[in-house]
Amino acid sequence: MKYLGSCHCKSVEFEVETDLSIVKQCNCSICIRKQAKMIIIPKDQFTLLKGKNNLNKYQFNSMKAVHYFCNNCGIYTHHIRASDPNGMGVNTGCIEDIDPFELQADIINNK
Repeated sequence: MKYLGSCHCKSVEFEVETDLSIVKQCNCSICIRKQAKMIIIPKDQFTLLKGKNNLNKYQFNSMKAVHYFCNNCGIYTHHIRASDPNGMGVNTGCIEDIDPFELQADIINNK
C-alpha cells in the first residue's frame, strides 16, 4: 500500500510503499533519544516528493547510516541503514493515516 508522509511543517513530503510488515525500534544511542518506530523498506519503495533542500543529514560513529531531518522543524523523517545501504528506516510518526502507538515494534539490538 502507498502512504504519504511529511515532517511536522510539511516542508518535506514523501511517499512510501509498505505493507507495514517490518516495524522496528532501535536501541542505538540516537534511536534511544528519538524513540521513533520505523518501518524498514528497500530504498526503491521511498520517493521524496518535496523538500530535498530542506533536509539535513546526521551521521555518527561508523558514518554508514545517514539520518535525515527537516532543517525547519527538526523532525527525523527517514534514514539509510548502516547494516543495509539499500534499505531504509522511515519514521512511522511522519506517515499519514498510521498511528505509531498502535504498531508493535521489534527491537533492533545494536548494543
